[in-house]
Amino acid sequence: MNDIWLIVHAERRALANDLENLTVEEWATQSLCAEWDIHDVLAHLVASAKTTPWQFIKHFVAAGFDFDKANAKEVADERRADPADTLAEFRAVQARRSSPPAPKETRLVEEFVHGEDIRRPLGIARVYPHDAVGRAIISQARTSEAMGGGKARASNVRLSATDTDFSLGSGPIVEGSAISLLLALSGRDSALADLSGPGVPLIAGP
Repeated sequence: MNDIWLIVHAERRALANDLENLTVEEWATQSLCAEWDIHDVLAHLVASAKTTPWQFIKHFVAAGFDFDKANAKEVADERRADPADTLAEFRAVQARRSSPPAPKETRLVEEFVHGEDIRRPLGIARVYPHDAVGRAIISQARTSEAMGGGKARASNVRLSATDTDFSLGSGPIVEGSAISLLLALSGRDSALADLSGPGVPLIAGP
């Protein structure tokens, strides 16, 4: 799994560099996550980088087995008054290899999806490693929506990337860039506008 961690660390460095000169207004921009602004998403990434299996279980139990509530508590704990301090903490943890008790491919999902949650509203473009995005799509297609995945969305369609040699599943086709397919599977309905094919309505949220 060393290659996964190398990619994760590279994505963390790239994101930190992209955020280095944000204005106060930009930090407060609404992210693709409905309840979070850009600063909140970064605080979540700090918490995620620090999380060990035991910490994940402890926080999940304390939140009454509510995944969203556990995430919100971690964001509140890691968000500093000054976004620059949150960014400094993100840089401090960027080389960590700790993880919740989940397949390591979920670390790719975390970095790619939340990277776009931040970059797209700010108009920042990034080209992600296609093979790794494909692995993230496969991971999301196996993970339930209750745990942040897209198993139900992916179950009756064929996903086909237009920018790399990747396809998954069977059924009505959904075409688009690999990163947009990943975002749509991850519940980011704004990415649906980037996709085409008769299967698009099937992967849209309720």
